[in-house]
Amino acid sequence: MSRPSSTGPSANKPCSKQPPPPPQTPHAPSPAAPPAAATISAAGPGSSAVPAAAAVISGPGAGGGAGPVSPQHHELTSLFECPVCFDYVLPPILQCQAGHLVCNQCRQKLSCCPTCRGALTPSIRNLAMEKVASAVLFPCKYATTGCSLTLHHTEKPEHEDICEYRPYSCPCPGASCKWQGSLEAVMSHLMHAHKSITTLQGEDIVFLATDINLPGAVDWVMMQSCFGHHFMLVLEKQEKYEGHQQFFAIVLLIGTRKQAENFAYRLELNGNRRRLTWEATPRSIHDGVAAAIMNSDCLVFDTAIAHLFADNGNLGINVTISTCCP
Repeated sequence: MSRPSSTGPSANKPCSKQPPPPPQTPHAPSPAAPPAAATISAAGPGSSAVPAAAAVISGPGAGGGAGPVSPQHHELTSLFECPVCFDYVLPPILQCQAGHLVCNQCRQKLSCCPTCRGALTPSIRNLAMEKVASAVLFPCKYATTGCSLTLHHTEKPEHEDICEYRPYSCPCPGASCKWQGSLEAVMSHLMHAHKSITTLQGEDIVFLATDINLPGAVDWVMMQSCFGHHFMLVLEKQEKYEGHQQFFAIVLLIGTRKQAENFAYRLELNGNRRRLTWEATPRSIHDGVAAAIMNSDCLVFDTAIAHLFADNGNLGINVTISTCCP
């Protein structure tokens, strides 16, 4: 789906990176100071015996663990390392005719065994290694970036999908930017790769999206800085259902899910003696915009409602960020 290019110089410019200490005390905006406002133009989008020192569990219901891994446990789990991607070979475990293992994802891309160059067909199950795999805990694939959990192989994929230590993707809407990195590097990436994003300071601002009548899928993005954190405000127009265009507005925290729980945000459309309000906890950029839109966990309104609040094709959204009591 093509997206229109930026039509104004104030579309996207992030502010300088600030240290993000988690706030503890609620802080209300000053009633005497009017909210800041910005105009946002549309932007484009072996053996089955288990060593006694290894971590042993009775089944997937036993859950995962955390803490240092013994050398014996590391030696055991290393037997499951795929020689291609170095991730773990997990059940169902297939071997070549010589007994070498390769994970199922890599096996689909190979024509011969990467260890002995022998044939990978016919498929041979290694039931002994599958029994061992069901009796040990495997480290999260993001252990090198800080995750200390060890998990049963049936729980590993689900955890890794939501692990706080997995790389962060670029939070900007659309699929054009493929950047990934640490949380600490997100703001630096935005400042250098998405210089056109506008940033406003303060917990009470006005997000003004221009030209909301543009055809097709359109994104409006800006940043809000307050309480020592950066928030990304996103308004998307898309056709979630055929023939029915809708607007989706949401606030994301440039931070972790745990940090996001310390805040609340309010979006308000106000005008012509009408008011439409949405209040929620901001999502972490780890969750992204797409999941919120899919579940309608954001401010949702159609084009008819947008026109009730718009002024000459421009739509102002009052955005208020507040802290939550611990």
